[in-house]
Amino acid sequence: MLSQNMEQQLAGKSRVVAIGGGHGLGRVLSSLSFLGEGLTGIVATTDNGGSTGRLRETEDCIAWGDLRNCLSQVATRPSIGSLLFEYRFSGDTPIGGHNLGNLMLLALDQLCVRPLEAVNLIRNMLNIKPRIIPMSEQPTHLLALSKEGEQIVGELNVDAMETPPQSLQLSPQVNATCEACEAIRNAEVILLGPGSFYTSLMPVLLTDGVRSALEQSQAKVVFIDNIDAEQSPASQLSLQQRLDFCQSALGLSLVDHVVCHGDESRDDGIFHYRPMNSSYQPGRHDTKALASALEDILSNAR
Repeated sequence: MLSQNMEQQLAGKSRVVAIGGGHGLGRVLSSLSFLGEGLTGIVATTDNGGSTGRLRETEDCIAWGDLRNCLSQVATRPSIGSLLFEYRFSGDTPIGGHNLGNLMLLALDQLCVRPLEAVNLIRNMLNIKPRIIPMSEQPTHLLALSKEGEQIVGELNVDAMETPPQSLQLSPQVNATCEACEAIRNAEVILLGPGSFYTSLMPVLLTDGVRSALEQSQAKVVFIDNIDAEQSPASQLSLQQRLDFCQSALGLSLVDHVVCHGDESRDDGIFHYRPMNSSYQPGRHDTKALASALEDILSNAR
């Protein structure tokens, strides 16, 4: 567990950037929320399922679901604001299945000039200190090329592929948010994952501007491996193959450290094994254990 002195030392001083989407990134942000404004989450905006997918079809907007999830994970709880933000409508009606937080973000986006402004308004309302930034403010979808040369469009379809894709790209290709690129350039530590490799992590890395920002950054890059194999074609890849895929897609030797769950603590080169499985939610990282596992990396990278 992180000591109070360590939290006080790091809070507001470290520049830590976490990249990904969905529940995995939310778990990391929750683990390190004590860093306050020194912590930035860069969130994938290519989801096309559920409430988010329905809104994307009708409103031609970015995917709000992962942004909402990350905001919720670092919001002060319990509060009326956080409960409302996570409320999901039930019933067979036009709003049935929609999440109120998604609708709030969409409404604010339509009132603001930029999607990031909508996110910041929610941050202020929920008293959230860490920065949450969409990977892009332009709508886009994930596109995969199969071994047979078929183009697979959309996160849901990519996750349903029977074999790993040969390559990934965004369609259309979009620019990264300028604030995201600035955060990467100025970071001391960059965290990749955990979560869906193809559909949460890779979309952010494929956004225009991110590769250049990574090249200019002096940060230590830490890859956080999943505890359980994900239900996607990425489960057919070894950890090293996933690291190689990142490097090939970016044309960069990217990762300095890899944090993995292990029954016992041990280090093997760049691979660091620590017990991190949550006793309450098996298969997910325990937030305190994850923060503790990252402590050495954060300290050594300063």
